[in-house]
Amino acid sequence: MSKLFKIIFVLFVVKPVILVVLGLNIRHRQKLPLKGPAVLAANHNSHLDTMVLMSLFPISKVHRVRPVAAADYFLKNKYLAWFSLNCIGIIPLERGGTGDRETMFKACHEALDNDEILIIFPEGSRGDPDKISSIKKGLFHLVKDRPETNIVPVVMHGLGKALPKNEAVFVPFNCDVVVGDPIKITEDSNEFVQAIATTFDQLLTQCLTRHALD
Repeated sequence: MSKLFKIIFVLFVVKPVILVVLGLNIRHRQKLPLKGPAVLAANHNSHLDTMVLMSLFPISKVHRVRPVAAADYFLKNKYLAWFSLNCIGIIPLERGGTGDRETMFKACHEALDNDEILIIFPEGSRGDPDKISSIKKGLFHLVKDRPETNIVPVVMHGLGKALPKNEAVFVPFNCDVVVGDPIKITEDSNEFVQAIATTFDQLLTQCLTRHALD
């Protein structure tokens, strides 16, 4: 039933709002993974980020796209929890938990084993509009023992102005989405984090809205 709720939500709410109201410049869409195990590693500036990423997938695939989201926020009341689990299809993650990593990532690993596509924001939380924050090591620990996982970087620009952090007013704004080539999993966490940061910087140079502000 949650699969049906998610398809209806994406088809009749997400896609019309994102693709009609919000102007998107999408580059290299063909590089998006259409099957798992895969991770979309994207920068994070707005509540719209997850919706934009979900809108990029064919409706026949969207039920297999699983955003990884903070349990303390998205499960904080029963109404938001129902919506987050059934309409968005999140995998709730306990932030700052004291448990071991295997327990923390159990649901994520199960999703990857089921050939699903995770949406993960390696910065950990939303940053300032159109600025990329430091990359955390959470993604490395999630995939370090899963070399078959396809890790695809995505950079978005402009969404921080369309719906900034701590704001509830949606402002139509032309935005960029640039999909990059897969990033290889390395044995060294610092090397992996640096690879993501470097790739984000490179993809950012392809954003039309960024150059329009220069």
